[in-house]
Amino acid sequence: MATGTDTIFKSMKDMRFEDTISHQCGVTMNDSVEARCIAEVMETKPGIKVTYLPAMIRIDGEGKMLFKMDEISEALGREMTPHIFEISTSTHYGRMVMVDDNTVALFGNMEDALAYE
Repeated sequence: MATGTDTIFKSMKDMRFEDTISHQCGVTMNDSVEARCIAEVMETKPGIKVTYLPAMIRIDGEGKMLFKMDEISEALGREMTPHIFEISTSTHYGRMVMVDDNTVALFGNMEDALAYE
C-alpha cells in the first residue's frame, strides 16, 4: 500500500516535463468494497502500483494490466463481471479492452490494443 511520500503524485515544483510517450495505464476508483477488493488482488501482481487516497484508489501499471474477473470474484465472495468492473472504475487511462467474459485488459500502447479490434 502506498502511503506518505510513496505515491505517484508529485508537487508541481518536482515535475519535469519531457517530450516522450508514456506507456502507462491504470484506473481510478471511488473507495468501496469492490474497489478495495480489486486493489488487493491487483497489488499482488508484479509491476502494479496501488495508491490509497482518502476517497479514491488508484491502480497504475506499465504496458499492460489484466483484470481477471474470476480472481476478483473469489476475493470478493460474489460475482464480478466486466460490466460491474467498468461501473466500479470511475475513470481509466490507457486503452481498455474486454478480452472475454473473464478478462478486462488495459494497454498503455495503442498498437497492442488494436490487436483486439
